[in-house]
Amino acid sequence: MNMPAEKKPMRYAHLEGQTDVCFNETGSCLVTCGSDGDIRIWENIDDDDPKSINVGEKAYSFALMNGKVVTASSNNAIQMHTFPNGDPDGILTRFTTNANHVVFNSNGTKIAAGSGDFLVKVMQVEDSSEQKTLRGHSAPVLSVAFDPKDEYLASAGCDGTVRIWNIEEQVCEVNLSLLPKCSDVISAKSICRLSWQPKNGKLLAVPVDKTIQFYERDAWMKSFTLSDDFITQPLNVVTWSPCGKFIVGGSIDGRIVAWNVLSKVCLERVQHDKGFTICCLAWHPKLAQVAYTDNEGNLGVLENVCQGSVVSAGTKVSSAAKKDYDELFDGDDDDEDFLNGDMIDHEASVVNEDDDDNVTPISGHAKKRAIFDDDDNLLDVPSLKANDIEKPDGEEDDLSTKAQAIPYTSKPYSGPMPTPPQKAFQAGSTPSHLSHRFMMWNSVGVIRCYNDEQDNAIDIEFHDTSIHHAMHLTNTLNHAIADLSQEAVLLACEGTEELASKLQCLHFSSWDNNKEWMVDMPKGEDIQAVCLGQGWVACATNAFLVRIFTVGGAQKEIFSLLGPVVCMAGHGEQLLIVYHRGTGFDGDQCLGVQLLEIGKRKRQVLHGDPLPMSRKCFLSWLGFSAEGSPCYVDSEGVVRLLNRSLGYTWTPVCLTREHCKGKSDHYWVVGVHENPQQLRCIPCKGSRFPPTLPRPAMAILPFKLPYCQITTEKGQMEEQYWRSHIFTNHVDYLAKNGYECDENVKTEAEKEQQELLMKMFALSCKLEREFRCMELAELMTQNVMNLAIKYASRSKRLILAQRLSEMALEKAAELASAEQQEDEGEEEEDFRSRLNAGYSRTATEWGRPSVKTAAHEQDVEMNCDDEESEVVQQPETPNLNKKTATNPFSRSSTPAEQPISGTIVSSNQGRVNPFKVSASQKSPALAGSSSRILDNMSKLAKKTPPAASKSDSLVIKPLVPRAKPKQGQTALFSNIQPKCTAKKTQEKENPTPPPPTPVVEKTESKKSKTGFQLWLEENRQSILSETSELDESEIIKEGMSRFRALTNEERMMWTEKAKGDDSADQKKRKREQQENCDSQESPEGDTQDHSSTVKKRKPFDQSTTNKLSAFAFKKD
Repeated sequence: MNMPAEKKPMRYAHLEGQTDVCFNETGSCLVTCGSDGDIRIWENIDDDDPKSINVGEKAYSFALMNGKVVTASSNNAIQMHTFPNGDPDGILTRFTTNANHVVFNSNGTKIAAGSGDFLVKVMQVEDSSEQKTLRGHSAPVLSVAFDPKDEYLASAGCDGTVRIWNIEEQVCEVNLSLLPKCSDVISAKSICRLSWQPKNGKLLAVPVDKTIQFYERDAWMKSFTLSDDFITQPLNVVTWSPCGKFIVGGSIDGRIVAWNVLSKVCLERVQHDKGFTICCLAWHPKLAQVAYTDNEGNLGVLENVCQGSVVSAGTKVSSAAKKDYDELFDGDDDDEDFLNGDMIDHEASVVNEDDDDNVTPISGHAKKRAIFDDDDNLLDVPSLKANDIEKPDGEEDDLSTKAQAIPYTSKPYSGPMPTPPQKAFQAGSTPSHLSHRFMMWNSVGVIRCYNDEQDNAIDIEFHDTSIHHAMHLTNTLNHAIADLSQEAVLLACEGTEELASKLQCLHFSSWDNNKEWMVDMPKGEDIQAVCLGQGWVACATNAFLVRIFTVGGAQKEIFSLLGPVVCMAGHGEQLLIVYHRGTGFDGDQCLGVQLLEIGKRKRQVLHGDPLPMSRKCFLSWLGFSAEGSPCYVDSEGVVRLLNRSLGYTWTPVCLTREHCKGKSDHYWVVGVHENPQQLRCIPCKGSRFPPTLPRPAMAILPFKLPYCQITTEKGQMEEQYWRSHIFTNHVDYLAKNGYECDENVKTEAEKEQQELLMKMFALSCKLEREFRCMELAELMTQNVMNLAIKYASRSKRLILAQRLSEMALEKAAELASAEQQEDEGEEEEDFRSRLNAGYSRTATEWGRPSVKTAAHEQDVEMNCDDEESEVVQQPETPNLNKKTATNPFSRSSTPAEQPISGTIVSSNQGRVNPFKVSASQKSPALAGSSSRILDNMSKLAKKTPPAASKSDSLVIKPLVPRAKPKQGQTALFSNIQPKCTAKKTQEKENPTPPPPTPVVEKTESKKSKTGFQLWLEENRQSILSETSELDESEIIKEGMSRFRALTNEERMMWTEKAKGDDSADQKKRKREQQENCDSQESPEGDTQDHSSTVKKRKPFDQSTTNKLSAFAFKKD
């Protein structure tokens, strides 16, 4: 029974074109080259950040051995680089056209290359002057292959021949016409990669059409042929396994087939997912793995190749086959067999690590380990344990000794392994080992570094050329770290044995002529990260120090870090530092973050808190949004933003991996914007960073919070609401720190948030989730809550509407309580801000204590069991005042009591619950009445007052000081008893004219004022005499500053003076309220008349409405 090979998902490696692949000698990494001119070193197939070595515009072939990599590049040369550093190590030879294939010999001392000028050259690695040129092909050479014994060299050409050359004598031993002829490599159906049998070179494998033909050494006669019906197109490349017993071939239509050469049995059949041409195949030197590439630049790996052949190799082959082919493999048994030896040991060790039962028993007899390759066969692997050795005289080991030895000899440590710490890097830069790289790419500009044989320079380009023109600098100090702002360019280099690490700043915004300064670090201290802020410069060193300078070069603060720095970023007065808090385990980094404000108000915001990261990820970008919010990106592509409104926590706001087309594709972040919400980045195909040329194209990605059920309407609205909430936090931060900010941004965001809340409320109502509706109402403003009450009532959810009304009252009470608890200075500041906003509070709001209000309410409720408390608020805006002033239902009686703004008081109008069903009223009538009442909501404010008169309740009961919806809040929290309907209808038809103006003036004269208002009236002339040009708001501001300068005794004196004339009026109002409540117990007609009279009473004119609340009490 054959075990099929496991095909790993392919990944992008290079641009479209010829692509080569091989393993290094130890098999620890994969190496590829492609038509983009890069050699890339991969730790494994899942490595997303391979190291790149640029060898030219294009690379057609390469070979690797003994720390040297040779390439056939587009400059017609065979050049050599060191591996893995990639340092140029000379040019071995040149052709007149491109070389198509290059290979090492078995020991890495010679190189052979075939080119398009029909020549094959063989040269020494150490002395390239010793070259041998093999001439004979009459067309471009497709491939070459060294005999393992260095006697022969095989080559295939477009002339249709396969030639065997004697290297020493430089003569062609045999010429085999096996291939179709063609004029060039591009037109060839197959590149015909030849392959000699390893170690002894007894067989030469040649891919001919759909078969592999084997030719015996010396005789050069065809020995046998391997083929399979699975192959439908010509084979392109073949390669032997390191043991020399298996061979694998790849076709031009993406089919890969593996055979056991001894038994001629086909063991593996693998189909390329997209049918691309297989360009190259490479066996792992020790494991059963085969790496392959296609002509689209993709890289793939097959695992467990020919695993089932372990059994086949151990079974007997027919005597005829044994007789014919045994001599071909003489001496193989003594050689290293990666399939029968190393591979089994490797897998056994893997099994041992995961098998808890595979331990040495107490008796001292070790269990044998085995790999089961089919049902009837197994291979025993000998155990290599010291405790298996028998002691002399047959003595048994002591049990305690054996028990102590178990953890060390039979079961190695299998706990979490430490993660190598991430090296320090500069956000917005590409890896420093590249010869052409970005030193910085941010919202200001781009810094490029070129370090090759021709030039070592730095180019600086600004996105906005009005900031500064482009600059070209000679990089004589080998600067490797840079940052860029609208004020300066910052460069840093590591120290050497002769020179100290240096920090260089080009302050191009300076007004003087000396725009450059440089400072040397102390000996042995190297700069690892730098950043620029507004007027300051910072650098972090390997001494765990952060040094801060002014942008002009003066040294400022210096402080220690808690660990090695990873990255730094600056914005305005903010400094963000990420460092290693400790050692991570199982692939996770252990990072900490500090956020400091180093302006005039120096403080530490984040005190080394752990930095959240995705599993097995590292930090890939760190910075600030354009509005100043800290953010970062990890290697998984998760973008996180600091949420200042939630205790400085980090919220994931985007996952760039969702926008990648391939697994190996990434987005390289260069900037974050909160308004508009944009993530600016560069798409990178098959890499984590972009090349410098051609100039990368910018892409803009949207933000999306990872909420659950994001495809549903509910999930989308929740995500939009909280995303809008998070991305407007910067407005409050900027305003708090004195920055200019557009208030319209906050206003529009709040409007959007409240609209989303109302939509979610409506959706919850449809789903009959009334408790959820209450939870959403907690987030609403008072105006939107009024709309929610209206919606609930129209939806005939009266219980929900009632609860919402109670919640609105509670919110108003909490607001009033909070205002009363503020100190006098804060009350005055609030008064000034409200006055500047266009309205002022009544005198009683500042002078009357909340305790008396509560007592008054309790006293009224004792006599009016069926009445409810209501929120009395003064109107705020001219729009509302106009509506109220023109109300045709205003009463002419004089107000008896001035309302208290922002507090809960009891009504003397006999108001009842609008959602309460009385005995004389049927439920349908009540529902209709509620609907008509709620027609007066703020959304219908555009309608005229007569439209509102259709309702049975006309009393306006505003909740909170909100401007626009006041005119529509007539019937939210009040209603009258049905028995009053006839009386009210009569009064509607005969509205009473407003009272005379003197009565209003008398009422206004009874208002009390705050201590500050009295003080300001007496000292206004004094303030104006000093500065006569002040407007009203500036006079109030100056007056408050002077009033606060008074002693506490003087301020209390003014406050008591303001309250002095108020106590008698309050007692009189309380007595009148008591009388009004008692009058409700009188006959029905009087009650109706009194209720209707009070409910229809409105403010009298425009000036009065600006100062009075929505309700007034009759004065005797």
